[in-house]
Amino acid sequence: MQRFLGRAAQVSAIFVFAGVLASGVRAELRIDITKGVVEPIPIALIDMVGPSGEPSQHGANISRVIAENLERSGLFKPIDRKAFIQKGRDIKDLPRFGDWRVINAQALIQVRAYTVNDGRLRVEFRLWDVLAEQQMVGLAYFTIPDKWRRVAHIISDQIYKRLTGESGYFDTRIVYISESGPPTQRVKRLAIMDQDGANHQFLTDGSSLVLTPRFSPSDQEITYLSYYGNLPRVYIFNIETGREEILGDFPGMTFAPRFSPDGRKVIMSMSKNGNTEIYVMDLQTRAVRQLTKHSAIDTSPSFSPDAKNIVFNSDRGGSQQLYVMDADGSKVRRISYGKGRFATPVWSPRGDLIAFTKILSGSFYIGVMRPDGSGERLLAKDFLVEAPTWSPNGRVLMFFRQGRTTKDGKGGGSRLWSIDLTGHNEREILTPIDASDPAWSPLNP
Repeated sequence: MQRFLGRAAQVSAIFVFAGVLASGVRAELRIDITKGVVEPIPIALIDMVGPSGEPSQHGANISRVIAENLERSGLFKPIDRKAFIQKGRDIKDLPRFGDWRVINAQALIQVRAYTVNDGRLRVEFRLWDVLAEQQMVGLAYFTIPDKWRRVAHIISDQIYKRLTGESGYFDTRIVYISESGPPTQRVKRLAIMDQDGANHQFLTDGSSLVLTPRFSPSDQEITYLSYYGNLPRVYIFNIETGREEILGDFPGMTFAPRFSPDGRKVIMSMSKNGNTEIYVMDLQTRAVRQLTKHSAIDTSPSFSPDAKNIVFNSDRGGSQQLYVMDADGSKVRRISYGKGRFATPVWSPRGDLIAFTKILSGSFYIGVMRPDGSGERLLAKDFLVEAPTWSPNGRVLMFFRQGRTTKDGKGGGSRLWSIDLTGHNEREILTPIDASDPAWSPLNP
C-alpha cells in the first residue's frame, strides 16, 4: 500500500468587517436553486493589494479557484477581468457600485491574501450585493501557506451558502477507482482527490483489484472491496495514517460495503451457498447480523440519513427493483415500479431522494425518486452510466460514464461526470486516467 499523507486543516477563521448597509431598502440578492434551470448570475472577483501595496500570488490563486468552483456549479458566471473599471486596492475601501453595475455584476467578491509576521497566511474576503449596495459577508482566515487551496474551497462554500441558502460542497474530496490497461486486463487502483481534481493521490498500487470505495461520515476512513490473492475481502483504510485494516474474513463473496450515517456500522451484501443477503457489522464489537432472508439476490444497501431505513435492490419480484426496509430488516416494501431494471440505489444526505441506476431498452440512466417511489426523474443517459454518489448538500450527483468498445478492442474508456438535480449542468470531472465508482466525501472536518 502507498501511504497517503495526512492533510491537517490548520485553518482558523475570524469574523471581520461590519456589514455596510445601503441607503435604500432593496431586495437582497439570492438564488433560488429549487426552481429548476437557473440562469447563472454574473459575479466579479477582484484581488486586493496587501498591506505592502503590492498584489499577492496567493491572492490571485485563491481568486482563481473560487471563480472556477462557482462557475462549475452552473449558478454563477465570472465576468472577464478585462471589463473591470474599478481596480483592486484596499479591501477596506467601499466599492464604487456604479462601476460594477455598468458591467452587469450582481455580486462582487474581494480577496486579499498576505503573509503575517509569524509566517502564517492571512486570507480576507468580502462579498457584496452590488444592486443593494451592501456587504453580505466578510471573513478572515489564518492558515499555513501550503493550505491556500483549502481556504479557497472554504470561501467558495461561504459564498455559495450566502447566495443560495444551501450548504456548499467545494471543501470535499472524491475517492474513486482509477483504471488503466486493456479491457481484459484492467488495473484498478484506489485514488483520491479534491472535488476539483487537485491534490490527486493513488492509495493502492494496483497489485490487487479494488472496487466500490465509500467514505466514512468522518471523512477520515474509506471502506472498499479488494481481491487480495483472488480472495474478496472488505477493508477499511484510514486516510490520515495510511493504515489498512481487514474488516473481517467472511465465508462468502462480499459486495458494496457502505458506512452507516454515524460511522459505527458497515452494511454490505454477502453471498453464502449461492444466496446473496444483506448484513450489517458493528465496527466496535465486530458482531455481524443478517437483515434480509430471501432466496432472491439482495444487494447494494444504503442507509437513510436518519439510519431508520435501508434501500437496496433485489430480484425477489422477478426483476431487479428497488426496495426499502426498516433498519432491523423488517417491513420490506418495493418502491420502483417503472419500466426497466433498477440498481445501485443511494440515499440523498437530505433524505428527500434516492438516486439509482436504471437499465432500459439497452441504455443506462442515472435517476432519482422519492423514498416512496414517486416522482421518478431520469437525469443522464448513455451506453453505460452507473454508480451515482451525492454531494454532501444533496444538490449534485457524480457518476461514471463508459464508452463502447470497438470490434478491435479500442475505446471503452470510463470517466467521471457530475450533474445537478435539474438534469442540467452536466460536466466531466477530470482525472489523470480512466475512472469509475466515485464516492463523494462529507465536508472536510
